[in-house]
Amino acid sequence: ISGIDLGRRMENVELFAVTSPLITTSSGAKMGKTASGAVWLNADLVSPYEYWQFWRNTEDADVGRFLRLFTELPLDEIARLEALGGAEINEAKKVLATEATALLHGAAAAEEASEAARRTFEEGTLADALPTITIPEAELAAGIGVLGLFVQAGLMSSNGEARRAIRGGGLRINDAAVTDEKAMVSAGDLADGAIKLSHGRKKHVLVRPG
Repeated sequence: ISGIDLGRRMENVELFAVTSPLITTSSGAKMGKTASGAVWLNADLVSPYEYWQFWRNTEDADVGRFLRLFTELPLDEIARLEALGGAEINEAKKVLATEATALLHGAAAAEEASEAARRTFEEGTLADALPTITIPEAELAAGIGVLGLFVQAGLMSSNGEARRAIRGGGLRINDAAVTDEKAMVSAGDLADGAIKLSHGRKKHVLVRPG
């Protein structure tokens, strides 16, 4: 809006703009922002799996509204999903995540992300669709400090944050809680060719040698 006023003052021309309401969640948070940063549409910045997880983590009160805004499902199907209560609302969230991801990245990528989440949370197995970083083999063989590794993986923003997360029991390596802030992670921690780093239950990154 200020740009329109500037153009009018400088060029003496009438300008127009198209605006849309700011979408917020039921708790008042702005859509498109998370604790770890913006939700990019570019798969190189936010993977289909991470994008799927963003929608899967929708607040219960927002599921119906977001199904209407961000999917192309029939309204009667949305009404059915919106009516689900208790633990069943999680199924509606999965539908929202898969449908929204399919619109951006395609149906195949959406199904792959959904399956990766199922395998990770229900079976505890590694899924290739999880976000992955590559560490030089020599560096991994020498050992990497656990704090720095979680920062390098993008799960933590600083060593201090990683240290606090460890003290709170929030970090895991290969599903085992990290308790030693000075621990070293090495090639000996590889399982099925990767090391699984986790922050809480929903954020995971695979570390592979390369």
